[in-house]
Amino acid sequence: MPDYKAPLRDIRFVRDELLGYDAHYQSLPGCGDATPDMVSAILEEGAKFCEQVLAPLNRIGDQQGCTWSEEGVKTPDGFKEAYAQFVEGGWPSLAHNPAHGGQGLPESLGISLSEMVGQANWSWGMYPGLSHGAMNTLEQHGTDEQKHTYLEKLVTGEWTGTMCLTEPHCGSDLGMLRTKAEPRADGSYAITGTKIFISAGEHDMAENIVHIVLARLPDAPAGTKGISLFIVPKRLPVASGAAGERNAVHCGSLEHKMGIHGNATCVMNFDGATGFLIGPPNRGLNCMFTFMNFARIGTALQGLAHAEVAFQGGLKYARERLQMRSLTGPKAPEKPADPIIVHPDVRRMLLTMKAFAEGSRAMIYYTAKLVDILKYSQDEEQKQQVETQMAFLTPIAKAFMTEVGFEAASHGVQIYGGHGYIAEWGMEQNLRDARIAMLYEGTTGIQAIDLLGRKVLMTQGESLKAFTKVVHKFCQANAENAELKAFVEPLAKLNKEWGELTRKVGMAAMKDREEVGAAAVDYLMYSGYVCLAYFWADMARVAAEKLAAGTDEAAFYQAKLATARFYYERLLPRTRAHAEALLAGAGSLMALAEEDFALGY
Repeated sequence: MPDYKAPLRDIRFVRDELLGYDAHYQSLPGCGDATPDMVSAILEEGAKFCEQVLAPLNRIGDQQGCTWSEEGVKTPDGFKEAYAQFVEGGWPSLAHNPAHGGQGLPESLGISLSEMVGQANWSWGMYPGLSHGAMNTLEQHGTDEQKHTYLEKLVTGEWTGTMCLTEPHCGSDLGMLRTKAEPRADGSYAITGTKIFISAGEHDMAENIVHIVLARLPDAPAGTKGISLFIVPKRLPVASGAAGERNAVHCGSLEHKMGIHGNATCVMNFDGATGFLIGPPNRGLNCMFTFMNFARIGTALQGLAHAEVAFQGGLKYARERLQMRSLTGPKAPEKPADPIIVHPDVRRMLLTMKAFAEGSRAMIYYTAKLVDILKYSQDEEQKQQVETQMAFLTPIAKAFMTEVGFEAASHGVQIYGGHGYIAEWGMEQNLRDARIAMLYEGTTGIQAIDLLGRKVLMTQGESLKAFTKVVHKFCQANAENAELKAFVEPLAKLNKEWGELTRKVGMAAMKDREEVGAAAVDYLMYSGYVCLAYFWADMARVAAEKLAAGTDEAAFYQAKLATARFYYERLLPRTRAHAEALLAGAGSLMALAEEDFALGY
C-alpha cells in the first residue's frame, strides 16, 4: 500500500493562483476570517491528520470491514478512535454556522479538507461526510426547535447523520417508495418501512445517528408529489439535549460489497419509529434535493480522490520498477533494466491520471466557489446566475469525474502489471472502492438525463449558456496570446459546437423523446471533456505567466503546461466520438425488439 501524501502544492495552486480564493473570501460577507495564514494552517494540519491517522487505517478497513450483531455495528479497528480525534480537533464544525457551534469558515475550505480525507481513507470519510448533508438540510428546512435539538450535536460531530431514500423495490424512481408516516396526537409521526443501501446507517463511532428519511403521509398523492421528509433519530433526544431511549429503527443487516468495506452499508428497518416532519407535507423531495445536491458534489470528490490515489501509487511504482530498456537506449545503464517510467505507454497512463486528477481538482474547486457565493453573497442577481451555473455543473461533476476517476483507478492497477492485481499494493482496493461512485447519488445515466433533459433542454439552453459564456470570455481575452493559441483555438471551436450539438439534439427530441435518453450519456461525457479543457487552458495561462515572470518553481509550471498539452492532444479528441454518437439517434438503440435480445442463446 503506497504512502498517501496530501497534494498541498497543487491544492494551493488551484485555490490561490488559478481561482483567487483570498480575494474571493474577502469579497463575501462572513468569510473575512479565512485569511491566507489561517487557511494555510488548516490545510497543513488537515494534511497531517489524513496522512498520519486516516491513511494507515485504509487497508485495515478494507480487510476487516464492518461486523453486524443485534447490539449494533462495529467499525474496523482504529476507526472509532480516529473519529474521536477528528471531533476533538474541531474538524466537523469547520464550515458551519457559529450559531450552531460551527466555526463559520467557507464551505470551499471544508471541501479542501474533504478531498484529503477522501484520498486518505474514503470508507472512513463517509461517516462524517454524510453528516454535512444532514446539517445543510436541517439548516435550510428545519424548524427552530429542530435546529436547536439536532444541529449543534451534528455540527460538533457528537452525532452523525444519514440520508434514507432507496427501498428494495425502487432505486432512483423515488415515486414508488412505500415507507409510511402515520401522524400521532403529539405532532410526531410513526415511520414504518425498510430502506436499503444506507451508508453509515449504523456504527459505533457516535452515540446517536440522525436519519433524514423520505416517507408518505396517509393522504399523500401518488408519485413524487406525495413524498414528505422526516427526522428519525436512532436515540430520541431528551430535554437536556442528550441522546435518550432507543427509537424503533434498527440495522437489519449489512450489505456484502465490492468495495468501501470500512463503511457500513445498511438495511435499515423503521418499525413505527418516531419521526418529525421537515418542511411542508408532500414537499419532501424538494427539501431532500439540498442533501442530494451536496452528496453529488461529495461523490464528484470521490472521482478526484481515486484518480489522485492511483496517480500517486502509479508514479512511485513506475519510478522504482525495472523492466526492459528504453527504445532509444538505456536510461539507467548502471542497472539491469530501466525504470518503467521511461516507456511511452506507462507515461500515457500516468499523464492520463495526472490530467484527470488535476483537471478535476480545478473543476470541483471552481464549483466550490459557486457554493460559497450561494451561501454568503447578498447580491440576489449574482446568486441567481451562480445557481443556474451550479445546476448545470453538478451532474457533470458527479458523473464525468467519477467515470474518469474510475478510468484512472484502472490505470493504477495496469501500471503495476500483475502486482496491481495483488491486494498488498492497494491499487485493486482503489479500483474496487471507485466503482460505486458511478452508481450511488444517481447513476451516470440518471445524471446524464438530468443534465440534458432537465437542466439544458427544459431551460431552452439557458443553463448551458451560463457556463459557455465563461468559456467564451476566456477565449476572447486570450485570443491574441501566442502562448495559449494551442489551447484557445480548439476550445473556442468546441464551445461553439457545444451549442450546435445541443440544438440538434433538441430538435430531434421534439419529434421523439427517446432521443434525449439516447444522446444523454455521450452529451454528458462530451460536456465533461470540454469543461476540463477550459480548466486546463486556464491552468496553462497561469503557468505561462509564472514562467514568463521568472520563478524558482519552473519545473512545477512546466509540468502544468506539459500536462495541458497532453490533455488537448490525447484526451480531448475523445469529444469527436461522443459528438458522433450523440447525433446517431435512438434508432439503433430501439430497433431490436425486447424478445429478440436473447436470440442465439
